[in-house]
Amino acid sequence: MKIKTYLINKRALTFIFILASLFVFAQENNTYVKSGFTSEQFPIFPNCENLADKKLEDCFYREVQDFVFQNFEVPENLKQSNHKSEVKVLFEVDATGVFKVIYVNTSNEDLSEAAKRVFAKFPTIKPSTYNGKPTYSKYTITINIPLKNSDQLAAEALAASQILKPAEKPMTELDSIVYKKYNNPEFESYLNVPFSHSYYAQFDGAMNQVGSNNHTASKPFTYAEVSKYYNLKAVNESLQKKASTWLGRKWWNENLVQIQGEDYWLALNPIVDLQLGKASDLDASYTYVNTRALNFRGGLGKKLNFTTTIFESQGRFAGYFNDYAESLKPSGGNPAIIPGIGIAKRFKTDAYDFPLAEADITYAPYKFFDLQLGYGRNFIGDGYRSLLEGDGASPYPYFKINTTFWKIKYTNTYMWLKDVRPEVTVDKTYATKFMANHYLSWNVSNRLNLGFFESVVWTDTNNRGFDVNFVNPIIFYRTVEFTSSSRSGNAMLGITGKYKWNNSINLYSQFLIDEFSVSDVKAGDKSWKNKFGFQIGGKYFNAFDVKDLLLQVEYNHVRPYVYSHSAVITNYGHNNQSLGHQWGGNFNEFVVIGRYHKGRLFGDAKFNIGKRGLDFNTAQDSYNYGGDIYKSYDVKRPYDKGVVVGQGNKTDVFIADIQGGYLINPMTNLKLFGSFIYRNFDPTQDTPTTFKQSTTWFTIGLRSDIFNWYFDY
Repeated sequence: MKIKTYLINKRALTFIFILASLFVFAQENNTYVKSGFTSEQFPIFPNCENLADKKLEDCFYREVQDFVFQNFEVPENLKQSNHKSEVKVLFEVDATGVFKVIYVNTSNEDLSEAAKRVFAKFPTIKPSTYNGKPTYSKYTITINIPLKNSDQLAAEALAASQILKPAEKPMTELDSIVYKKYNNPEFESYLNVPFSHSYYAQFDGAMNQVGSNNHTASKPFTYAEVSKYYNLKAVNESLQKKASTWLGRKWWNENLVQIQGEDYWLALNPIVDLQLGKASDLDASYTYVNTRALNFRGGLGKKLNFTTTIFESQGRFAGYFNDYAESLKPSGGNPAIIPGIGIAKRFKTDAYDFPLAEADITYAPYKFFDLQLGYGRNFIGDGYRSLLEGDGASPYPYFKINTTFWKIKYTNTYMWLKDVRPEVTVDKTYATKFMANHYLSWNVSNRLNLGFFESVVWTDTNNRGFDVNFVNPIIFYRTVEFTSSSRSGNAMLGITGKYKWNNSINLYSQFLIDEFSVSDVKAGDKSWKNKFGFQIGGKYFNAFDVKDLLLQVEYNHVRPYVYSHSAVITNYGHNNQSLGHQWGGNFNEFVVIGRYHKGRLFGDAKFNIGKRGLDFNTAQDSYNYGGDIYKSYDVKRPYDKGVVVGQGNKTDVFIADIQGGYLINPMTNLKLFGSFIYRNFDPTQDTPTTFKQSTTWFTIGLRSDIFNWYFDY
């Protein structure tokens, strides 16, 4: 016996056909089974009570099979003649749970009547449902003559499926495509989890338990990595609101479009960032952000996943942020680069228009590897900041290889970057530069993790292009860079550490070496050549026994001239922004963070206290004090010795950033929020570009929190 299912949900057809094709799946039981349109729930026999999903489906097919075999009466004359044939029956279970024969296909009238009699004997059962309401469903069954009992069927190979096309509407390949009930497959996929500090804080504690053999420094994580330690799907289900309407489900709980078939799934969502605020340092009456975006993501099989997002934005920010964005302006006449976003053109008279696109394709051919081709940002570290590779710069194209085995995770990233300064722009085309880095994370013990980082930046000097010397993922870049000419490339080294004091307290650190002269260190004269930085920090999960309260402290110290280079184009920058710490060089910073969430409610508080050494940039003092990474460290360096953090125009910085709000839709991380930023910027000497400034900035908004947007400059 073979069963084919057509579960037709009339109310859903209009919307489904507009949005996408229909999807198909096949099930094997005692026969080969194909389903048509799926309803919310299969019909329920008494023996199938309290079953759900696949188990309920299997039980339904089994009950139908058993009943037919036990009750079908083959006419006596056909038994005696050893008659062999097939009887194909199209039947339905109506909205009251009654079995009805629609059509019988057989050349023998006696068999046709026998088929109708057996279906008339079926008991009334609970019908299929859609949106919680009873509906009808259609099925096709092929009955082989002579009959075979269930034991015989189970002992034989699965019968080949056969499609019975309804007489009134012949089937096509498209008609055979069906979709499954969407069960949020992205939460178990190899897609990157959108990197937001606030969102990652929710599962950071679970990812850092003593004895866990995972690696938390290389970000963003994939859903597959997180799901081993934190059940994202279960958390999502716990946040679901009761919604009886389609609009309610889409607003509170679901993707706008979500389709799942056999071995593939697709999701489509609108993305918004709508903000309105007031800043004390802005002449305009208000600040705003108006972002409309569209995200499309999916999976083909279990190994290939993809996502792409297109943003269209306009905005006007607090005065200090506008000033900083315009200080980054590129060659060509555009007025600004929005930090972390990209080049902006003028919108009206005092605002910006800044488009953005991000994308990622991930392929995991084997359990040890995943390959990513993307356009976005990356981050290395366990802190709020990263000295090695931060996510504060504009997105860029990259190719990443993650290799995980034993106690090791090894991440290789190859990047294509831009220098947009007028000095290197040729024929209105920005200069291209390249970066390769690798990071090895090693779980030394149940508590201790060590990481080793190396990076090199080079440019297309003498048509060098993407240098194959750096393609090898296990080669030592520093040596290759030296043999290729240290002036044509810029290499950096880094070491990271993390110690799990217990399941509640983690300590972490980074040490960055841009250049390091042992002899100068021994001399103790604070040489400019000692270009290094370090970070120390700690996290306290479920602080003071308050569930989901995270407290974090962090100290960052970066000496002058770090991230800069003798040839500016090979500095550690992209689109006039630092790829390490957003402040560049010559600073120290102390950060205190508190994050709390309960259900859909959340609150974040962050305080930055820092000291920066900025340039004066005046006719009287045009020296390079080491804070601006887009200046050559060989040009106008005021001191060779006695170089200290804060030299130049020493500036005290204090920033308080407090946010709170409500999570509207967990599938898009859409939040209704309010924020307050207080910034005090106090240089020793006021100059045309650096001056004392105190800012209060209030904002309310509706935002999909899918990347970090930093305002602490």
